[in-house]
Amino acid sequence: MANTVQKQSQELATQLWAIADDLRGNMDASKFKNYILGVIFYRYLSEKTENYMNDLLKDDGISYRDALKNKKLASTVMDWSIEHLGYVIEPKYLWASLIDEIKGAEFSIEHFDKAISALVASTIGQESEVAFDKLFDDMNLQDKDLGKEVSERTDLISKVMLKVNDISFNVDNAEMDVLGTAYMILISLFASDAGKKGGEFFTPTCASKLLARLATVGLKEVKNVADSCAGSGSLLLEVQNHLSTKKVGHFYATEKNGSNYNLLRMNLLMHGVPYKQFSCFNSDSIKTDNYYENGKPLEFDIQVENPPYSQPYDKTPKLLEDPRFSSCGVLTPQDKADLMFVQSMVYHMADDGRIAVLLPSGTLFRGKQKKDGKNEAEYDIRRHLIEHLNIVDAIIGLPAKMFHGAKLPVIVMILKKKRNGNSDNILFIDASKYFTPEKNANIITDEDIDRIYNAYVNRVDIEKFSHVASLDEIRENDYNCNVPRYVDSFEKEEIIDIKAQNTVIKKCTQKSDAIDKKLENFFKELGLEA
Repeated sequence: MANTVQKQSQELATQLWAIADDLRGNMDASKFKNYILGVIFYRYLSEKTENYMNDLLKDDGISYRDALKNKKLASTVMDWSIEHLGYVIEPKYLWASLIDEIKGAEFSIEHFDKAISALVASTIGQESEVAFDKLFDDMNLQDKDLGKEVSERTDLISKVMLKVNDISFNVDNAEMDVLGTAYMILISLFASDAGKKGGEFFTPTCASKLLARLATVGLKEVKNVADSCAGSGSLLLEVQNHLSTKKVGHFYATEKNGSNYNLLRMNLLMHGVPYKQFSCFNSDSIKTDNYYENGKPLEFDIQVENPPYSQPYDKTPKLLEDPRFSSCGVLTPQDKADLMFVQSMVYHMADDGRIAVLLPSGTLFRGKQKKDGKNEAEYDIRRHLIEHLNIVDAIIGLPAKMFHGAKLPVIVMILKKKRNGNSDNILFIDASKYFTPEKNANIITDEDIDRIYNAYVNRVDIEKFSHVASLDEIRENDYNCNVPRYVDSFEKEEIIDIKAQNTVIKKCTQKSDAIDKKLENFFKELGLEA
């Protein structure tokens, strides 16, 4: 399967380059990626509609297209589409119909614009409205960058649609994260235009796999999963993929960036998550806690997160009244929100909940204990998590340069309320030297992930790789959790015998001199200058 996905990704990269080649003369990459992703998503929704509704109507011996032409059936069929899919796409607006129009030189970009408007309008007043609200806003088909005249815009978007039509993906079996993969390919192709920080909205697949495997150890299904810095939603989807039954009752996600909030909802829908089974919020997850139901905080079985590293935040005294942060009584420095994200996750942990979060390594040692008792905030929060809550289960050091645009070393922190007999220790793993260099980043292979996973599950000391540290040991280190303090992975350099090497050099020099003399004699015999 891995080889198949890799091959599909390579094919997708080639096809996206061809599409981007048509668009990049008109607009920069950060903008045209929205058109490519939007067109891919519209195709998915259309083909999903036709496949799903045709299957639903097969016993009636009628197709979706014909059913909507039948006055007696049309209303019922539209209600079915709203109930099960959350939206309606009329036959004239189906992807295949639009492609036929393009091939027959009858297509207009205004017709495509109406198709999108009609789809979104069909959700208004329905339970699905929040899932589809403003979902296509980043793909403005009236944008003059596509062309000043309607005919120019029609010609350009037609080329994009025909090339997207050539992309091979099975809408009913999304083995590959098409939208997420497309997003990262586009960011990589045009990083300078899209902005180096563009990749922060998509956690690399290898890191997503690692977090998902660590968070789902031994689990068949879960009631809910949450990610409060969700980006494109890849982490949530990876968690579902690693549950043995693939069953998640409900997905909760928050994403601050508007464009990626749209990408998040698109990605969930494209992976077959019904609109009734996810709740997404477009807001700052530190400033606003969206996870309440009937006035009570929601509690999550699994939380995964890759928050922006050392992110500045609006540090106001009001945050100390927020129950997520009040238990510790301090706020992190204004330019380092890392542990604020962790505290928010801890507040929403179920009794048997698990957290797997990616953080910059600085969160393990920043902040000091002061003799006057006025400790630095990050020290107090770290001690609170370890000593008072006793929920830090494992800390794993990862290789540097794993994330697009971020060269700093990153760690995984695993937190659990039920420690399964490990409440007197924390497992440290140093996996920083296990990676494969690629063009733009270092990756951890499946073999590397297996090595980390097995060390986490077996929880024993492995020389230069893992160490089970007692809480007393951590107290002695003053709650400094920097991995090298607990796992000595230092490799001694081979001692060079200078005297022996000088002897070797002398012998080589002597041999070289002897050869030079022989050559000089040969040149003289030949009447040549040496």
